[in-house]
Formats: sequence, C-alpha cells, structure tokens
Amino acid sequence: MDKTINFALIGAAGYIAPRHMKAIHDLGHNLEAILDKYDGVGIIDSYFPEADFFTEPERFDRHLDKLRRNGKGRIDYVSICSPNYLHDSHIRLALRNNCDAICEKPIVLNPWNLDALAEIEKENEKRIYNILQLRYHPSIVQLKKDIENGPKDKIHDIDLTYITSRGKWYHRSWKGELSKSGGIATNIGVHFFDMLTWIFGETKENIVHLLTDDKAAGFLRLKNARVRWLLSLDSENLPDDIKKSGQKTFRSITIDGKEIEFSGGFTDLHTETYKEILKGNGFGLDDARPSIETVFTIRNSKPVGLKGDYHPFLKNI
Repeated sequence: MDKTINFALIGAAGYIAPRHMKAIHDLGHNLEAILDKYDGVGIIDSYFPEADFFTEPERFDRHLDKLRRNGKGRIDYVSICSPNYLHDSHIRLALRNNCDAICEKPIVLNPWNLDALAEIEKENEKRIYNILQLRYHPSIVQLKKDIENGPKDKIHDIDLTYITSRGKWYHRSWKGELSKSGGIATNIGVHFFDMLTWIFGETKENIVHLLTDDKAAGFLRLKNARVRWLLSLDSENLPDDIKKSGQKTFRSITIDGKEIEFSGGFTDLHTETYKEILKGNGFGLDDARPSIETVFTIRNSKPVGLKGDYHPFLKNI
C-alpha cells in the first residue's frame, strides 16, 4: 500500500484552493493543517473537516514545527494558494519546516526571487514545485508533440486572446494592486506565457503595445513563434457574438490561422499535477523562470502604442 502523505495548505478562501483540496483528497492523502486569515472557509468540510485551522501565521508555523519535532503527523508538503506577493515568504516557511512546497502561479513576482529561493532549496535539500497545469492539458500536450514533430525551423504566427470580465471588487482587492499581484499580465496571463515558451522556445523580443490596470497587449518573438497577445478584464472588449450570448469570458489561441480548442479539460489538471509531483516529476524553479521573466518585463515596459505587429482587437479598444 502506498504511503499516506501529509499536507498543509496556506490560503483556503480563494477560488483555486478547492482544486488543491480535491487533488489531495482524490489521491488518498491527508490535509492536516490550514492557514487563512479569513475564516469563511466552509469548503474545507467538503474534503478535510478534521484539519486543524489557523488564522495567524505564527501559530500555524508553530504547529508545523511541533509536528516535525514529535514525528506524529509530520507535514511532507505545504501547498500555497495565498496572494501572489506572499508566495515567496510562504515557500520559505514551508522549507524552514523541512517540507517541500507546492506553489500556485506566479511562483514569485520578480526573477531575482527565484535565485534566492534556489539557494534556500539547496540549503534545505527540499523541492519547490510550481503549479503549471496547462502543461498537462491534453490539447496543449498534443500541440507540443505536433510542433516538435514538425519543421524545426518554422516560425509560427500566433494570436492569444484572453478576456475575462471582473467587477469593481477586483480593483479593490490585492489583485488590483500592482505591487501585490504583479498586474494583469502576471495575474491572469502568466500560465499562457509559460505554455507558449514551453512549446515554442525562449523569448527573443518582448514589445508592449498597451498596458493599463485592466488590459494589456503586446508582441512576443519566441524561438519558433511570433505572438500577438491581448489580456483584458473589461467586458466591453468581448467580441459582439460573445456579448450577445451572455458569456463573460473569451479565450482563444490561433496558430497559423487555426484555432486551438482547449476550453474544456481543466477539471482535473491540479490532480494530475499533484500526481506527477508525488512521482518526482513536478515543475520547479527553472521551469517557472521564463514566464516570470516575461511578465516582469511586460509590467516594467513603456507601451509603444499601435506600432508594428499588434493584436487586431486593439483597433477597437
């Protein structure tokens, strides 16, 4: 019988945390302790009602230390679903308690944070894993195979469009603060940039055409692709047919004029991610670096306006 693994979780109140709870539950492991300063987390009852719950990080840290020292219920992994700007600190908390860390994207906000964490990872002989679940999406996996099996020197033309409507609450929350979320490209785009560099190679050029609190657009030249991209939180930017249908989200990736269908298949990607991590196959700091560098450059760029090869939607924005 496989060993039951003990987890702790930081950040239970957000929308993504239930996917982590479900993954731990469905794989037959235990969630022993949970930290969140907000206590409206009844979702815990659906998965691990017996888990110890803390609203103060000091007491949570103390609890993990006690479990480590007495050996009973010792935590193996800390899963991190907290706000972006706290990921670095919470990863350090995990490693300080001799646990491996599983962190939501973006793993950190700045490239130099990766360097510091790499040192701490080596010192503690523990691993830091990043949730990059699009790398397990069947359509994306197949696309990567198709590109690898195609002409090696072909440069593909890609349009990435992601419009997901957000209300006024978004800009009042930590997500609306640049220093805490990293801005729109980091907060909702980092997993797309990871997927593109994973498939089409490193970034050679990064131009930003538009950059505001709720929308961004630009051009990426990758090793094997030219990418026009647009991210928006504004429902006014939705295509007319999407507006008429009542949908609030539009996601599209076209490669050489062909639409890549990946609107479904997201349900169990976190479970698949956990399964691979527990096999020792998860994605680490080096895997996360290209997308972190990309979004860092974007948020620190000065937009050039509608010049060069820009996303076609910008004509109407």
